[in-house]
Amino acid sequence: MKFRIKAYSRITNNGVWLNGEEIKIAKTDANSHFLDDIYRTLNIGYLKFFKMDRLCKAGFLSSELVMNAMKIDRNIPKKDFAVICFNRSSSLDDDNLYQKTIQNPENYYPSPSVFVYTLPNIITGEIAIRNKILGETSFYITEKISAEQIFNAIQDVFSTGAVSTLLCGWTEYYEDFCDVLMMYIEIT
Repeated sequence: MKFRIKAYSRITNNGVWLNGEEIKIAKTDANSHFLDDIYRTLNIGYLKFFKMDRLCKAGFLSSELVMNAMKIDRNIPKKDFAVICFNRSSSLDDDNLYQKTIQNPENYYPSPSVFVYTLPNIITGEIAIRNKILGETSFYITEKISAEQIFNAIQDVFSTGAVSTLLCGWTEYYEDFCDVLMMYIEIT
């Protein structure tokens, strides 16, 4: 079986790239977060974005870059399409925020808006919903990024015969450290 990376994007604290070309991001407000600046620069128009946590925003934006590059119609359901993501810290960034909302017995306020994002697979779900992807979605937690592990996961998904296209990537966001790589892969 052969497959090919048709497009890829990268988002870090230092910039945004699509297929190796840097994308200039406009600072929209002195107090805005860089992920919000990316969203506004790309002119995405998906209001649900502002409810997402930072891990989900980073993965979502990276997927938007590659889906736009491939000119994918988001209105057509995609049964033969899957989404797989990996990271190291799971949803620990939000787990810590949620812990702060419940640790003080005098000011105990569990935040449902934070709790929603205490599962890392929300990223794959948001990407699937946005793009009407009906195939497999998976999220794996691993100690470090591993090309071999990602390659094996890609082979496993394609070996079923039910999938011909895959969004796959590393989506790490923890304590303001962002490291995302998303690939659009097709069987050739």
